[in-house]
Amino acid sequence: MIRRAATYVFAASLALATTPAFSCTGISLKAQDGAAIRGRTLEFGFPLKSNVIAVPAGQEFSGSLPDNGKGLTYKTRYDIVGANAFDETVIIDGLNDQGLSIGLFYFPGYAQYAEATSDNASRTLAPQDFGMWVLGNFATVDEVKKAVEDILLVGTPMPGLGSAKGMPADVHFFVQDKTGKSIAIEPRGGVVKVTDAPLGVMTNAPTYDWHMTNLDTYINLSPKDVDSAKLGPVTLESTGSGTGMLGLPGDFTPPSRFVRAAMFSQAAVPNDNAEDAVFAAFHILNQFDIPKGSVVNASVGGALPEITEWTSVNDLQNLRWYFRTHQDQNIRVVDLKEAIKAADGKISYIEMETATQSVSDVSADAKPAPAGSTDK
Repeated sequence: MIRRAATYVFAASLALATTPAFSCTGISLKAQDGAAIRGRTLEFGFPLKSNVIAVPAGQEFSGSLPDNGKGLTYKTRYDIVGANAFDETVIIDGLNDQGLSIGLFYFPGYAQYAEATSDNASRTLAPQDFGMWVLGNFATVDEVKKAVEDILLVGTPMPGLGSAKGMPADVHFFVQDKTGKSIAIEPRGGVVKVTDAPLGVMTNAPTYDWHMTNLDTYINLSPKDVDSAKLGPVTLESTGSGTGMLGLPGDFTPPSRFVRAAMFSQAAVPNDNAEDAVFAAFHILNQFDIPKGSVVNASVGGALPEITEWTSVNDLQNLRWYFRTHQDQNIRVVDLKEAIKAADGKISYIEMETATQSVSDVSADAKPAPAGSTDK
């Protein structure tokens, strides 16, 4: 039996409306030295209270069920670093020590979860459990593909989402390994559907295959400018650069962001190494940053301005998780090996959203220009 998360309570139906209440956008880049880089933005209409979480290997977890029972039980094999939400021990975005990464993305109105029963409980996970399970147990996309054939996702409420007791979250997932191979994972018809994601991009609803088909509509787009074109007896001349991308959708809806993410990431100039690709990913993701007030949704009890709460970039070669927040645009990095070492065998946290923006005053750095450089 299939049950949509949006039917649990009326409040949930408001939160899962097709407005972009969780307007996340994901991209991927590949450096010339082979490093795979995956980045994403995280948007919501109210604070998700994210922190960085470091999870050493050997931790025991159980999937959570709607009746507060236990689902799939396992012990993690790999070290994990990433971001959580609502102070829960969950992974919204992160990577493990094998270079496998995962991102959770909102999927409003399209997630179709399985019904938990006494017969299937031992192989069920809540949506919020899925990221930890993937990173804790698998090293490659191919391993994940095979493993999800045996699990079910059930609509267990996530504490803090919508209310203190929470509600089920309509979500889907993007998984990438250190080779750059990527897949989208979506709960559809009560089963877990896997779709190859060769372009390495992700947004929200509708389904991933729909987004890929929608790209056909933009077959004319190219980073190469069009200088002139004939229209009957008239020659049209470009009024400036950017004519190749003329018609690129600029709004914040998931389909439009998917098209932009695909075009910008595929048009990116190749970077020599992982670090250069990380910074290039942050530059691309600037295009999806939501200025406060530009998107207003009523997902949780009233009209609230949506913001880009944080942006992260995963370096799957060097096992580093980079991030910046709405309050602090300085880029910070968490080295997985160092964070796990500091955690000393215990699940540990690094405050993520408390830092505020710093400004460097360089006024006193003014120096006289070299002799002759100001001559006319």
